[in-house]
Amino acid sequence: MIARPLHAVLLPPEPGGGRLLDLLSAALDGTGPAILPLDPALPRPRLAELLGIFAPSAIETPHGTERLASPARPSSGPAVPGPAAGGVAPDVAVVVATSGSTGAPKGVQLSAAALRASAVASLARIGADPAARPGQRWLCCLPPFHVAGLQVLVRSMIAGTTPVVTDGVDAVAVAGCGCAYVSLVPTQLRRLLDSRAPLAAFDAILLGGAAPPAGLLAEAGAAGARVITTYGMSETCGGCVYDGLPLDGVRLRISDAGLIGITGAVLFSGYRSSEAGGPAAAGPALDGDGWFWTADLGALDDAGRLTVRGRADDVINSGGEKVVPGEVESVLGTLDGVRDVVIVGVPDSEWGELVTAVIVPEDPAVPPELARLRAQARERIPGFAAPRRLILVAEIPMLASGKPDRQALRTAAARQGGRA
Repeated sequence: MIARPLHAVLLPPEPGGGRLLDLLSAALDGTGPAILPLDPALPRPRLAELLGIFAPSAIETPHGTERLASPARPSSGPAVPGPAAGGVAPDVAVVVATSGSTGAPKGVQLSAAALRASAVASLARIGADPAARPGQRWLCCLPPFHVAGLQVLVRSMIAGTTPVVTDGVDAVAVAGCGCAYVSLVPTQLRRLLDSRAPLAAFDAILLGGAAPPAGLLAEAGAAGARVITTYGMSETCGGCVYDGLPLDGVRLRISDAGLIGITGAVLFSGYRSSEAGGPAAAGPALDGDGWFWTADLGALDDAGRLTVRGRADDVINSGGEKVVPGEVESVLGTLDGVRDVVIVGVPDSEWGELVTAVIVPEDPAVPPELARLRAQARERIPGFAAPRRLILVAEIPMLASGKPDRQALRTAAARQGGRA
């Protein structure tokens, strides 16, 4: 089997998608190499690390195509340790770099068929059938080196339209884009609501990346926005569950341990990574029955609607009891005075881990008090899950993917020490 070339892509956002859209189109139809989109603002050492791990044979930059030698390195920069440049399987169109939950770089290999299946099912679910509603454009304001931004470009190609690509989003960009659809993360939606952006102008807003804070969806609805929550990850070509229900062709299961399993045409083809400097290779992807088992805890109701409880590796062990942060956040987020909240576990000599609420107050001059939060929380969740410590912040630190940076919050909370 002849390997397909893999090119890293380091291109800034361009109106209409620019060269990145051309490279993606060629990757999907097989006329060009597979692509590995990377953040063009990556520090040089981090770029060197990723090039060494994923071993592309070339880099696409604003200056053109730069072939890589072995070991992989850009000719204008330092040598990059790692495997010799190589290709991917013929069906792989895109490799998405992700650290997953471990922080170790790995590449999620996505086939053209999986990317198209995801885009077609997404368009159908939100009522964006290109045959019935031609010319409806997408606003792409998420980084295309993450799967959510990349899929906006794929949906645009499937719909036969040119996307409006921006580096971030604000009220001015929304008002002037003339687009019918957009994908956002909760932080972006929050800021657009605060700036009174005309969100009702969109036919649909896909919201993913992280669970939205309680009250955000109601506020967006009151502003006339049609928001559809999405759940998925790089391994599923992005969102594959909309408002709790799987897209057509996607099936869900919950394991005995409470983990969410996913199967269907949207699944990835394996991981591309290196071990101990060895050759880049496709790692194991699915179980023997074709299911991908996530690290997320969930539950399915009688109608097949999914509730995502939170990540299994975020579970806090406090006093011998297991606390799922997402479940506590969903309660605290509804309380008066709480604008945003993240729950983390901080090492503690007595409890093992101390349930800690990191909160952005609605009014910094009148912040919520721990005693009141605990009392109100215990009306809806077990007492062991109620926070024993409160930290107030001006904003929640976020990862580039739109998820809260829980590790940064844990580290900051541990440095502060003590109990509130």
